[in-house]
Amino acid sequence: MEQATPPAAAGIDLSPVATDLGRVHLLPCGIRHNSAAAVSDYFKPRDTGVEVDGVKVEEAFFRGRNLQGATVALPDGYRGYVLEKKKNEEKDAQGMDEEASNFVSRAEFQNITYWNHDTMPSAEDPLPRCFHWLAIANAVHKTKFW
Repeated sequence: MEQATPPAAAGIDLSPVATDLGRVHLLPCGIRHNSAAAVSDYFKPRDTGVEVDGVKVEEAFFRGRNLQGATVALPDGYRGYVLEKKKNEEKDAQGMDEEASNFVSRAEFQNITYWNHDTMPSAEDPLPRCFHWLAIANAVHKTKFW
């Protein structure tokens, strides 16, 4: 009986990078494009002068659609990364490509601007709300239940 080869371990290389992204945007759509684009030539957010839940609201247009957005900082102790999937050139014992996903950091960020289609940004939006779960997860993992 032949023993199965264990799957390769996935890895993420978070080595320091010097790339300054300027701004990171989370758009309410999917974009099927994987190369460089002159985004700043076409996507031009502007301040609306409105403040909701303590954050300044911005407005931009993407493919003719009006977007309302807000910039939020990542919680203390957290960093955001832009990851690129590395091509896997390793083969297993049978000559098949390994299934592990390996990633390398291309840039780091501390703030993210998220955008809504038809609603003003608020503290009840999914992105700001998910940051509350980070505090809960930290508390759960620091507490000993036994």
